[in-house]
Amino acid sequence: MTQYPTDLTEKQWQVIKNILEPQARNRKHSLKEIMNAILYINKTGCQWRMLPSDFAPWQTVYYYFRKWKLEGVFEEVMDALHSLIRKQAGREESPSLGIMDSRSVKTSHHVDSDRGIDGNKKIKGRKEHIIVDTLGLPLAVAIHEANLHDSKGAPQAIEKLAYKFPRLVKILADGGYRGGLVDWVKKKFGWILEVVLRADECPSKFQVLPKRWIVERSFSWLENFRRLTIDYEFLAETAEAMVQIAFIQIMLNKFIE
Repeated sequence: MTQYPTDLTEKQWQVIKNILEPQARNRKHSLKEIMNAILYINKTGCQWRMLPSDFAPWQTVYYYFRKWKLEGVFEEVMDALHSLIRKQAGREESPSLGIMDSRSVKTSHHVDSDRGIDGNKKIKGRKEHIIVDTLGLPLAVAIHEANLHDSKGAPQAIEKLAYKFPRLVKILADGGYRGGLVDWVKKKFGWILEVVLRADECPSKFQVLPKRWIVERSFSWLENFRRLTIDYEFLAETAEAMVQIAFIQIMLNKFIE
C-alpha cells in the first residue's frame, strides 16, 4: 500500500487507538487505515469519491467519518491529545487562560445552510470560532453563519468549555467581543472575559498582554489544510469536525513523533 505524508506513524496511532477502537475486533479495513484516509482528505481537499483506491472504499471511510462526527469522537480525540501534550510540556492538563478569535471562510456555491455575509470582510460563508490555550492548542471549536457578529457567535464556543477545564479563569479576546458578552461570561461561568485592544483601538495607546498572536498562529496552522481554505461542507457540524480533525493532525505531527 502507498505511504502518504498524512499517514499516522505507529506511535501516533497508539496514542489515539483506544478512543477510535475501544473494543478490538477483526475488520476488513483497519481503523488506522480509515483514519489515514480521513486525514488525507482533510489535508489535500479531495472529494470523497476521488479518494485514492489504495485506501478503503470511500463509502466505508465516509461511514466512519459520519459515525465519529455524530458521536463526538473527533472532539474526544482532540481533547485527549490536548491533555497529553500539556502534561508532556510540564503544564497542568486544564489551562487557566484561553484566547478566542474568529475568521470568516468562503463557502462553496452548493452550500445553502448556516451561511451568511460578513459585511466587514465581504465574505459569503461561515465563521469559525476557536478558543486556544497559551500553547496554541485547541480548547473549543464552533462554526456558524458569517453574518453573526463575534459577540453573538462566541457563546457557541464558550459553552463548550463548561465542565472541561476546572482551572480556567480568564479568556482573552479582541475588540469585537466588547459589550454584554463580558457580563454574560462572568454571570454564567464565573470567568473573566478580557478584551485586549490593539494600540490603534485603545485611546491610551497602552498595549495590554500581547497574547492575541497565539490564536492567530493557530489559524495560520489551519490554513495548511486545503479542505479548510474553502468550506465545502453542506452542514456546519461537518465543517466543525473538519477543523477538529485538522487540529488532531497538527498536534500529532508537532508533538507526537
